[in-house]
Amino acid sequence: MKRDYFRYIVLLVSVLFTAVTRSDTLVGNMTELNTAIDAAQPGDTILMQNGVWNSVVIDFDADGLLGQPITLRAEVDGQVSLEGASKLQIAGDYLVVRGLVFTNGAASSGSVIEFRGGSSDLSNNSRLTECVMIGFNPVDPTVNYKWVSIYGVSNRVDHCHFSGMNHIGVTLTVWPTSGGPPGYARIDGNYFGDRAPGTGNGFETIRIGTSGVSDQEAGAVVESNCFYRCNGEIEIISNKTIGNEYRRNSFVECAGQLTLRHGGSCRVEGNFFFGNNVSGSSGVRVIGPNHVIVNNYFADLEGTGTRAAIAIMNGVPDSPLNRYLQATNDVIAFNTFVNCEETFAIGTESSGGDTTLPPADCVIANNVVLSNRGPLIDEINEPVNMLYEGNIMFGAATGLPPTPGIIVVDPLLSLASDGLWRPGTNSPVLNAALGSYPDVLIDMDRQSRETGSKDVGADEIDESAPLFSPLGPEDVGPRWMRSSTLLINGFDVGNDGATVTDRVVSTSSTFHRVVCP
Repeated sequence: MKRDYFRYIVLLVSVLFTAVTRSDTLVGNMTELNTAIDAAQPGDTILMQNGVWNSVVIDFDADGLLGQPITLRAEVDGQVSLEGASKLQIAGDYLVVRGLVFTNGAASSGSVIEFRGGSSDLSNNSRLTECVMIGFNPVDPTVNYKWVSIYGVSNRVDHCHFSGMNHIGVTLTVWPTSGGPPGYARIDGNYFGDRAPGTGNGFETIRIGTSGVSDQEAGAVVESNCFYRCNGEIEIISNKTIGNEYRRNSFVECAGQLTLRHGGSCRVEGNFFFGNNVSGSSGVRVIGPNHVIVNNYFADLEGTGTRAAIAIMNGVPDSPLNRYLQATNDVIAFNTFVNCEETFAIGTESSGGDTTLPPADCVIANNVVLSNRGPLIDEINEPVNMLYEGNIMFGAATGLPPTPGIIVVDPLLSLASDGLWRPGTNSPVLNAALGSYPDVLIDMDRQSRETGSKDVGADEIDESAPLFSPLGPEDVGPRWMRSSTLLINGFDVGNDGATVTDRVVSTSSTFHRVVCP
């Protein structure tokens, strides 16, 4: 008892000492900011004075501790505007940057925000949160730079707002260290919107890795983000490493797709793809081995071929890292597809003419497909040892002769109050799943699936309220933007950052078109 009491006193003194020694420092110019950064100790907060900071280059080089980060933030969230040629480098351990707005400016090269201070001074365990970047574009859209570059290990970008990018360069890039450990980057709760169409490659919204390191594990997690009209190129997200997870994101009216371009062993789970019949809207393109694509919802997608709701590509024999690895042992299961122009395109080819290896040993299982557009499956090149199992399809012709594992029957989906097509208790999907998929423990609503027979499709029938719903602009991005009106560079970002004349909002997880005053 005495020993426990002594430990309690030591802990209490430690907490009180930490609280006393932490300090907040308000700075009004770069000289004061640099001085404050040099003097910062674990637990300190540096407040940038409200107003415009023009063409400043911030080198946030400091080291906090676990539980005692050093924080650089706006005096009031959203009231510090970094303009002109401003840049930010986050270079150290356990650092937090919060509440800054980048607008009315541009970079000439590199990145606007980097999680490093030099080529070797990488940041670790640091965070960019509740920040905004809108229209930070050069006059010449061919000037190539990134908006955010993540280096180092265990860094996070969350609840930020990125919109209006119109030049070449990826909006957010994760850069694994060649030969280094997994970076475990986390990208969550962000809004990515209004990415203008580009003129070729290099206009992605998110890229994880490069072809040169695509044989390395990255361990990145991209979750609970909303992508709205991200139309830069076919690859909204470009996966170029191993072992990443893409889960519970919403893609709305995006003329592109989540592309598993290089690497392998990625998991795509619980995402929502709402095409709203926009030209070029797509779902997931599968390249390489051992990917798992489960519990996703695809609706009203217009793409075909390599832009189909699910496109599984041919591979290149003895492929170098920068070409196309053969799609092998990939699993596409427990997904729901409604009214897509082309649901499955299997064995699609690249324009180079060297993609001659069809998909092999892949599984398409326990999916629900409902569409009068089709065929539902287009086997451009016949796959090798493809397993179809437990699928329920209805509407247009399947595109195949009668095939074991594909049952043609009306799944009896109906439009629910949340705007999603769901099965009722009389649906043939009930307890109809075949095969053993022990890692599919929840559905798209994050509700538990039965331990015995599971339901076919992304939705396990359950009358209780969903634990997760599709995300709209109101559900992501900086919290301080969601209940106030703020005009930045001609954009009303008080709610969602869309233009004042055309906004998508989320109400009870249903997307509505509205015109703002």
